[in-house]
Amino acid sequence: MQAMMMNQPLSIIEILRYAAGAHPGAGIVSARTEGDIHRETYAEAYARAGQLAHAMARLGVKLGDRVATLAWNGYRHFELYYAISGMGAVCHTINPRLSAEQMLYIIDHADDQVLFFDVTFTPILEALKDKLPSGMKLVAMTDAAHMPDSTLDLLCYEDLIADESADFDWPELPEDTAAGLCYTSGTTGNPKGALFSHRSTVLHAFSISIALSKSLTEGGRILPVVPLFHVNAWGLPYSAPMTGASLVMPGPNLDGPSLFDLMDAEKVTSAWGVPTVWLGLRAEIDKRGRNPEGFSQVVVGGSAAPRSMIEGFEKSGVEVCHAWGMTEMSPVGTQGLLSESMKDLPFEAQMDLKSKQGRRVFGVELKIVDDNGNRLPHDGKAVGELFVRGNTIVSGYFNNPEATAAAIDAEGWFGTGDVASIDEQGFLTIQDRSKDLIKSGGEWISSIDLENIAMAHPKVANCAVIAIAHPKWDERPLLVVVPAGDEKPELSEIHDMMLQHVAKWQLPDDMVFVDSLPLTATGKISKLTLRQQFTDYVLPDVR
Repeated sequence: MQAMMMNQPLSIIEILRYAAGAHPGAGIVSARTEGDIHRETYAEAYARAGQLAHAMARLGVKLGDRVATLAWNGYRHFELYYAISGMGAVCHTINPRLSAEQMLYIIDHADDQVLFFDVTFTPILEALKDKLPSGMKLVAMTDAAHMPDSTLDLLCYEDLIADESADFDWPELPEDTAAGLCYTSGTTGNPKGALFSHRSTVLHAFSISIALSKSLTEGGRILPVVPLFHVNAWGLPYSAPMTGASLVMPGPNLDGPSLFDLMDAEKVTSAWGVPTVWLGLRAEIDKRGRNPEGFSQVVVGGSAAPRSMIEGFEKSGVEVCHAWGMTEMSPVGTQGLLSESMKDLPFEAQMDLKSKQGRRVFGVELKIVDDNGNRLPHDGKAVGELFVRGNTIVSGYFNNPEATAAAIDAEGWFGTGDVASIDEQGFLTIQDRSKDLIKSGGEWISSIDLENIAMAHPKVANCAVIAIAHPKWDERPLLVVVPAGDEKPELSEIHDMMLQHVAKWQLPDDMVFVDSLPLTATGKISKLTLRQQFTDYVLPDVR
């Protein structure tokens, strides 16, 4: 029997239209590239999105066209999210940290028609001037008074929309219409495009609004340090207006003091970002001896959060949610908040759970398999490759059948490339990326486990563990450390800490010191770069 219910297609623009009416006091606070603080309600953002859609139509943007953004977190970028997808085009966010070669590749692969950019990125575009597609329109995201002095043929964002009507006849689109395009950072081969739909985006917003309701609540004030150019800032531009939370956009200043000052002034309740960012904020919190006013929750994702970082926040009264996901998952797959019963556990037991990557969010299924593709039990002991399935997960890569064939298994599940275990309570533990595991004498060593232990040493500011070739054992671990001060730790000190948690044969064979660790375009530690840097390194016992 078929039900008798209306079937309205899910639409991204409806989120902002809803927020404009239902949450009139909420909106966006932006630290602008112009140097000031800008404030805008969701109702004002909805009106400006209408003006922007008219302007883009005048520029020739049509249904299905890709419109690129090269921008920081700010209100104009937010407006573009809604105007582009709302009119039926595809919002293609470009990571400014990509190499010139990768940036040109994805602009060409996406076939972008228009590119909107923050003026701080003018030098990037000037360097690419002769290689950009002919006919591509460039729009500087500023007003006439702050237009850059450039040899590029530029349009001005504020001038472009100034005379347009706020009333736009938003088309009713099939909910599987493409809405967003985000490319992986391309650490192996060319970047691959994840093409999101209106349906997947709205469902993802629903999902994380439920899973992370302590952050996403009416009256909440959320700081997305995770960039809008990185998987839609983990869905915050959609879930925040849906729930009535305001967004406090940090712009380009992501250092610890700048973040602390902005959070303190705007009474940010929750902040979302990768672990490398929170190292700087934690240092500033320790320096000032207090948390920013109102700060009560941090969501950490992108890479594994060190236990020491989690404990530091928790002991200072800031609840940590350790989440996990991927670009191909829209991106949130798991969240690490504890159930009410788990909060009765001793502190150390709670930290054991929070150090894991959390439990699946609604709509995401997880499985682990062995080398032959056989499913493994969720008993916390079995370790295998992690596959995922759900309505917010890609079924393939944009215009890339070879990558699609390699990523999707016979059952239609997406292979994450992570090696993981899942326990009886549903907690996911990422043991490592498959390419970052260290195989020593036929046994696997988790670089993440060793890093998390080393990070607890007071003389270690940051660290990474990579595999070094060994004539007898195939590979052995090398610990790369950024010291916290002038006094450097001894390898024996690190070994003593690690022996409390891992077997002796898993200990790093050596330790080297560096001033800083290389980062990927999404702010993660680039182990690929480290492996290249230390490719000729010889371990002590084979010198």
